[in-house]
Amino acid sequence: MGGRSAEVQVEMSESGAQLFARLEARRCLKEIEPRLFPEDGGPDHGEVVELYGTEGTGKTELLYHLLCRCVLPKAAGGLEVDVVFVDTNYSLDMLRLVSIIDSRLNPALSTSSPIAGSDEEVLRSCLSRLLVVHCSSSSQLLLTLHFLENSFSSRPGLALLLIDSISAFYWLDRCEGGASFAKQEDKLSKCSELLGRLLRDYRITVLATCHALRRSHRGTSSDSHRPYLCRPWQRLVTHRLLCTRQEAPDNGSAAAGSSEEQGRRQVFTVHCTSCGTRAPRSSSFYVTDGGVEFT
Repeated sequence: MGGRSAEVQVEMSESGAQLFARLEARRCLKEIEPRLFPEDGGPDHGEVVELYGTEGTGKTELLYHLLCRCVLPKAAGGLEVDVVFVDTNYSLDMLRLVSIIDSRLNPALSTSSPIAGSDEEVLRSCLSRLLVVHCSSSSQLLLTLHFLENSFSSRPGLALLLIDSISAFYWLDRCEGGASFAKQEDKLSKCSELLGRLLRDYRITVLATCHALRRSHRGTSSDSHRPYLCRPWQRLVTHRLLCTRQEAPDNGSAAAGSSEEQGRRQVFTVHCTSCGTRAPRSSSFYVTDGGVEFT
């Protein structure tokens, strides 16, 4: 019996060592988009990026851009890592996502870059790195995070968890919580606590969108940029990307036919703030048929 016990302990020890090796091999996403973050200040293992802004400020397109950067092969300028996309808004546009991926792949496939396979095979390979999960409540989100833990432990190529959006159930939770502020925030607080453990134990990176609340009754536009989700979530956030839309120049003499082109070239600004001593950074982009282009 003693010999058998020793064998089990050795096996468990070897499994633990193998698990540690797999987690150590998980890809760091510091280079996910150098034009957004301060120099050498991109998200590291176990960090959280919050993509924040009101409707129509380019959050979705920027989200697709970062997602494509992850699933694209290295020969096409990507990071070649697996991604879990938790869609709480049921708004993921797969046709748009495929179009952006395809536009990024075409230049690489037309050159002598070492990408093996036909166009369709490479596109399928990119999409195979994406797992999409839908949630319709905070309770489902909490269960989903528990369910995904096995994926994080068994798949070292899984480096990014996307949540679009983390604020989707804010008003529903407030209604269900009644007059108790603690009950209003209870579900998201539990999700945040679980996320904190997953970040620590599995060294993943989390990117979540958050829709800004409009508070025009307070009299200042800056109010809509203030964090409002529960404290446990706010403590997790290490990088905040504040998205805004630049006002179009007033040009009364512009021809009517150019209005569509002007709309396509609507410029958006992203202001990145990070924890620690990293200086903030601002960048701008516009949206094309092939995705985000930085100015």
